[in-house]
Amino acid sequence: MGQRIGIDVGGTNVKIALVSDKGKIIYSNSIPTRAEMGYEYTINSMKDAVKDLLKETKLEPKSIEGMGFGFPGQIDCQKGIVRLAPNIPGWVNVPIAEIMEKEFGIPTRVDNDVRTATLGELNYGAGVGCQNLVCITVGTGIGSGLVINGKLVRGASNAAGELGHIKLNMEGGPLCGCGDRGCLEAYASGPSIVAMAEEYIRGGKSTKYRELANPDITSYIVAVAAKEGDPVARQIFRIIGEYIGMGLASVVNLLNPEKIIIGGGVADAGDILFDPIRETLQKRAMVIQREAVEIVPAQLGNTAGVIGASLLITQ
Repeated sequence: MGQRIGIDVGGTNVKIALVSDKGKIIYSNSIPTRAEMGYEYTINSMKDAVKDLLKETKLEPKSIEGMGFGFPGQIDCQKGIVRLAPNIPGWVNVPIAEIMEKEFGIPTRVDNDVRTATLGELNYGAGVGCQNLVCITVGTGIGSGLVINGKLVRGASNAAGELGHIKLNMEGGPLCGCGDRGCLEAYASGPSIVAMAEEYIRGGKSTKYRELANPDITSYIVAVAAKEGDPVARQIFRIIGEYIGMGLASVVNLLNPEKIIIGGGVADAGDILFDPIRETLQKRAMVIQREAVEIVPAQLGNTAGVIGASLLITQ
């Protein structure tokens, strides 16, 4: 295997990296997505960024084994098309693989950003050596990538892994971004933490995170307050962890993974989140399955997406 290019496209920034066949980042850069300018503007910016990468590393396109993109949203992996990227307006049925292959002559693949992060963790991060794992990201939403018998699972329409939309409430519950109610994501994502924190304040609770807010409360600020011992903040993370543990219990019972890898901004809270997740799994998952699974933090951080995207050509 040779060197490959990985590109992780987000609503705010696009990360570009040249990755070695050992999973090491040789060169990296970041450019603003500028979604408000339209998808063609972002594509042209990405083309320029790839040209800069080739120039800086003194490489010819023919020496690059492949290029991979991770996008937040719905992807047609076989055709290399971004069907819909909800957080990046204008990205509807965009044939990004064809566009980039025509420009550079480099074989190009596209997938969902959580699946690319899963590939990165499987090959070079917390999932090394595993055959069956679930990688979840907990941030603005909850997404997941699944690996069964060493293979990334995409599903019949490339939409497998929507763990955030496991139902926790059959009688209603909070409204989710998918339009339904009672989804795990509606109970346990970053916005859920903020909503719960604000509700406690309206209820008259004295909290550390209220003092730290500058001016708005964020999930990060609540995590800081929890780490500093604020009882209200710690209770919020305990509740969030229990919700995530309930959702993961169904996944563990169904898939029997060796590891569940948890990343994303909310997961940076560490054990104040992980401990209630583990405790809930012990209570709610079936004995054989729960004894086989380990809950671990992601290892690659912000590089998981580009490293995993660079591996798409090998899938």
